[in-house]
Amino acid sequence: MGTKRILVIDDEADICEIAKVSLQITKQWQVLTASSGEEGVAIAAEKQPDAILLDVVMPEVNGLMTLKALKDNPATRLIPVVMLTATGNIATKQQYAELGAKAVLTKPFDPGVLGDQIITALEW
Repeated sequence: MGTKRILVIDDEADICEIAKVSLQITKQWQVLTASSGEEGVAIAAEKQPDAILLDVVMPEVNGLMTLKALKDNPATRLIPVVMLTATGNIATKQQYAELGAKAVLTKPFDPGVLGDQIITALEW
């Protein structure tokens, strides 16, 4: 499978850190982090990660706006996006899917299985 590069976009530094450490330890993946939607889109375009973990609830530019920006940008639109949400709302899941998200994972996530959840969601 080789080393994957994952971008985590979340305004909470501790969530970014937990996701980063867990994916590095359990999967030996490279993990990039961004603390805002704009920063995330810029990093995604430049670094071309294999997948993006995107938090839904963020100040200013939220997850939906960020997802739309990623899908509107030719440099990032093919990168699979997995949404991270604290609310398991079905309507929103459908909305994310329509906007091109590959999957929705619920927070708080289990660091031990996060990598496996991403693999399953993206059929790697």
